[in-house]
Amino acid sequence: MGRRSKYGNKKVTVDGIKFDSKKEAGRWFDLKLLEKAGEIGGLERQVPFYLEGRDGPILTPTGRKMRYVADFTYIDWRHKGAKIVEDAKGFRTKEYLIKKAILAAMGIVISEV
Repeated sequence: MGRRSKYGNKKVTVDGIKFDSKKEAGRWFDLKLLEKAGEIGGLERQVPFYLEGRDGPILTPTGRKMRYVADFTYIDWRHKGAKIVEDAKGFRTKEYLIKKAILAAMGIVISEV
């Protein structure tokens, strides 16, 4: 019997692509349709953003640069070419909320779906 996820999500593989949840997989295919229709462009998955503070990079306890990995990024032509950073959230952890706030201070807003 497989291990159960801490937050109840089930990892899935669709068309050879591994996703952390069914919700994330569904959103990917919605976005692929929008890209095919020309409404969005530059669609990417699992894009890292390194967190910066006032005095430089924020480091983990082991000294590595701390990062947030967005589920998706894309250019939304329906909104004047705005760069969208998106997360298919099922559960908002404390760590996620902190990273989201740091990114907002850096001028990066995360859209949750």
